[in-house]
Amino acid sequence: MIKNFFKKITGLDRIEQITAEAEAKMQEAVEKAAEHQREAALAKAEAEAAKLSPKELADKNGEPYVAVLDTKVNPDNPRNGFFELDWNEHFIVQLKNSGYSGESDEAIVDQWFQDLCRNVGAEAGVNMDRRGSGYININSLGDGRSEVS
Repeated sequence: MIKNFFKKITGLDRIEQITAEAEAKMQEAVEKAAEHQREAALAKAEAEAAKLSPKELADKNGEPYVAVLDTKVNPDNPRNGFFELDWNEHFIVQLKNSGYSGESDEAIVDQWFQDLCRNVGAEAGVNMDRRGSGYININSLGDGRSEVS
Protein backbone atom coordinates (compact mmCIF):
# COMPACT_ATOMS: atom_id res chain seq x y z
CA MET A 1 0.00 0.00 0.00
CA ILE A 2 2.79 2.42 0.88
CA LYS A 3 4.53 1.36 -2.27
CA ASN A 4 1.52 2.30 -4.39
CA PHE A 5 1.16 5.59 -2.52
CA PHE A 6 4.82 6.40 -3.14
CA LYS A 7 4.43 5.58 -6.86
CA LYS A 8 1.38 7.80 -7.11
CA ILE A 9 3.03 10.74 -5.37
CA THR A 10 6.19 10.51 -7.45
CA GLY A 11 4.32 9.89 -10.70
CA LEU A 12 6.03 6.54 -11.09
CA ASP A 13 2.67 4.80 -11.54
CA ARG A 14 1.96 6.94 -14.60
CA ILE A 15 5.44 6.24 -16.00
CA GLU A 16 4.88 2.49 -15.53
CA GLN A 17 1.49 2.77 -17.25
CA ILE A 18 2.96 4.70 -20.18
CA THR A 19 5.86 2.21 -20.40
CA ALA A 20 3.46 -0.75 -20.44
CA GLU A 21 1.34 0.89 -23.14
CA ALA A 22 4.44 1.66 -25.20
CA GLU A 23 5.68 -1.93 -24.85
CA ALA A 24 2.27 -3.24 -25.95
CA LYS A 25 2.29 -0.93 -28.98
CA MET A 26 5.84 -1.96 -29.80
CA GLN A 27 4.90 -5.65 -29.62
CA GLU A 28 1.92 -4.99 -31.90
CA ALA A 29 4.19 -3.15 -34.35
CA VAL A 30 6.69 -6.04 -34.32
CA GLU A 31 3.88 -8.52 -35.05
CA LYS A 32 2.54 -6.34 -37.89
CA ALA A 33 6.04 -6.00 -39.36
CA ALA A 34 6.50 -9.76 -39.25
CA GLU A 35 3.13 -10.25 -40.98
CA HIS A 36 4.08 -7.73 -43.67
CA GLN A 37 7.39 -9.54 -44.20
CA ARG A 38 5.53 -12.84 -44.64
CA GLU A 39 3.12 -11.22 -47.10
CA ALA A 40 6.00 -9.66 -49.03
CA ALA A 41 7.83 -12.99 -49.23
CA LEU A 42 4.65 -14.69 -50.45
CA ALA A 43 4.05 -11.97 -53.06
CA LYS A 44 7.66 -12.30 -54.23
CA ALA A 45 7.32 -16.09 -54.56
CA GLU A 46 4.06 -15.68 -56.49
CA ALA A 47 5.66 -13.11 -58.79
CA GLU A 48 8.59 -15.44 -59.45
CA ALA A 49 6.23 -18.36 -60.10
CA ALA A 50 4.24 -16.21 -62.54
CA LYS A 51 7.43 -15.69 -64.57
CA LEU A 52 7.97 -19.46 -64.94
CA SER A 53 6.73 -21.38 -67.94
CA PRO A 54 4.28 -24.20 -67.20
CA LYS A 55 7.12 -26.72 -67.69
CA GLU A 56 9.46 -24.81 -65.35
CA LEU A 57 6.71 -24.60 -62.75
CA ALA A 58 6.03 -28.35 -63.03
CA ASP A 59 9.78 -29.04 -62.71
CA LYS A 60 9.99 -26.78 -59.66
CA ASN A 61 7.04 -28.60 -58.06
CA GLY A 62 8.32 -32.07 -59.05
CA GLU A 63 5.22 -32.72 -61.17
CA PRO A 64 4.87 -34.51 -64.54
CA TYR A 65 4.49 -32.24 -67.55
CA VAL A 66 3.63 -32.91 -71.19
CA ALA A 67 2.32 -30.49 -73.80
CA VAL A 68 1.73 -30.28 -77.53
CA LEU A 69 3.94 -27.46 -78.77
CA ASP A 70 3.05 -27.63 -82.44
CA THR A 71 1.04 -29.60 -84.97
CA LYS A 72 2.15 -29.96 -88.58
CA VAL A 73 0.01 -31.38 -91.36
CA ASN A 74 1.27 -32.32 -94.82
CA PRO A 75 -0.75 -30.09 -97.17
CA ASP A 76 -0.46 -32.68 -99.97
CA ASN A 77 -1.60 -35.56 -97.78
CA PRO A 78 -3.47 -34.42 -94.63
CA ARG A 79 -3.25 -37.96 -93.23
CA ASN A 80 0.44 -37.34 -92.65
CA GLY A 81 1.80 -34.94 -90.10
CA PHE A 82 3.25 -34.78 -86.66
CA PHE A 83 2.86 -33.33 -83.22
CA GLU A 84 5.77 -31.65 -81.48
CA LEU A 85 5.61 -32.68 -77.83
CA ASP A 86 7.53 -31.36 -74.86
CA TRP A 87 7.83 -33.17 -71.54
CA ASN A 88 9.89 -33.30 -68.39
CA GLU A 89 11.69 -36.11 -66.60
CA HIS A 90 8.85 -36.45 -64.09
CA PHE A 91 6.51 -37.37 -66.96
CA ILE A 92 8.96 -40.08 -68.11
CA VAL A 93 9.08 -41.46 -64.56
CA GLN A 94 5.26 -41.46 -64.47
CA LEU A 95 5.12 -43.37 -67.77
CA LYS A 96 7.75 -45.89 -66.61
CA ASN A 97 5.78 -46.40 -63.38
CA SER A 98 2.72 -47.05 -65.55
CA GLY A 99 4.48 -49.84 -67.46
CA TYR A 100 5.96 -48.02 -70.47
CA SER A 101 9.52 -48.81 -71.50
CA GLY A 102 11.80 -48.08 -74.39
CA GLU A 103 15.31 -47.38 -75.57
CA SER A 104 14.90 -43.64 -75.15
CA ASP A 105 12.58 -41.09 -73.58
CA GLU A 106 11.27 -40.36 -77.08
CA ALA A 107 10.37 -44.02 -77.63
CA ILE A 108 8.57 -44.15 -74.29
CA VAL A 109 6.59 -40.99 -75.05
CA ASP A 110 5.82 -42.32 -78.53
CA GLN A 111 4.32 -45.51 -77.04
CA TRP A 112 2.19 -43.43 -74.72
CA PHE A 113 1.10 -41.09 -77.52
CA GLN A 114 0.17 -44.02 -79.79
CA ASP A 115 -1.89 -45.55 -76.95
CA LEU A 116 -3.55 -42.20 -76.39
CA CYS A 117 -4.41 -41.88 -80.08
CA ARG A 118 -5.74 -45.45 -80.21
CA ASN A 119 -7.92 -44.77 -77.17
CA VAL A 120 -9.28 -41.58 -78.72
CA GLY A 121 -10.03 -43.45 -81.95
CA ALA A 122 -11.68 -46.32 -80.08
CA GLU A 123 -13.84 -43.89 -78.09
CA ALA A 124 -14.90 -42.34 -81.41
CA GLY A 125 -16.01 -45.77 -82.64
CA VAL A 126 -13.10 -46.36 -85.03
CA ASN A 127 -11.94 -49.96 -85.32
CA MET A 128 -8.36 -49.59 -84.15
CA ASP A 129 -7.38 -53.24 -84.77
CA ARG A 130 -6.62 -52.59 -88.43
CA ARG A 131 -4.79 -49.32 -87.93
CA GLY A 132 -1.04 -49.20 -88.36
CA SER A 133 0.92 -46.55 -86.57
CA GLY A 134 3.26 -45.84 -89.45
CA TYR A 135 6.90 -45.19 -88.77
CA ILE A 136 8.69 -43.17 -86.18
CA ASN A 137 11.06 -40.42 -87.21
CA ILE A 138 12.80 -38.71 -84.27
CA ASN A 139 14.63 -35.43 -84.81
CA SER A 140 16.44 -33.82 -81.91
CA LEU A 141 15.55 -30.14 -81.63
CA GLY A 142 18.10 -29.50 -78.89
CA ASP A 143 17.40 -28.15 -75.43
CA GLY A 144 15.89 -31.51 -74.41
CA ARG A 145 13.21 -31.42 -77.08
CA SER A 146 12.60 -33.84 -79.95
CA GLU A 147 10.28 -33.92 -82.92
CA VAL A 148 8.60 -37.28 -83.50
CA SER A 149 6.87 -37.80 -86.83
